[in-house]
Amino acid sequence: MTQKKFSQTITVNELQTASEYGSGLLPVFATPALVALMENTAMQLIELPEGGSSVGTSISVKHLKASAIGEIINCEATLTTVEGRKYTFELTATDSAGDVVGTGNHERILIDVERFMNKLIQK
Repeated sequence: MTQKKFSQTITVNELQTASEYGSGLLPVFATPALVALMENTAMQLIELPEGGSSVGTSISVKHLKASAIGEIINCEATLTTVEGRKYTFELTATDSAGDVVGTGNHERILIDVERFMNKLIQK
């Protein structure tokens, strides 16, 4: 399988800080915001069938460097394996200096939206 890659860039804003998320007290890029960026970047690599979506089932992240408001963060996802409905990704986020902000591994499962939502409603 040829490895597919996708990357996207964001600028850290006040809503993405640890103090805003409640995951810390400082006005720096929050780990939950890094995780969300990584998940969003990975899901862009999945070609969805009609009526389909994907859900994250696991993520392992190392947040290695703090980033201030206004910092530019680039996240790259590499699709490493596809096993049936399971997609596995390697993730790297870097800042404007090229320093690694975070790394991770992520798994997503392809789902049928109607069937998935019906299971939740029937509970």
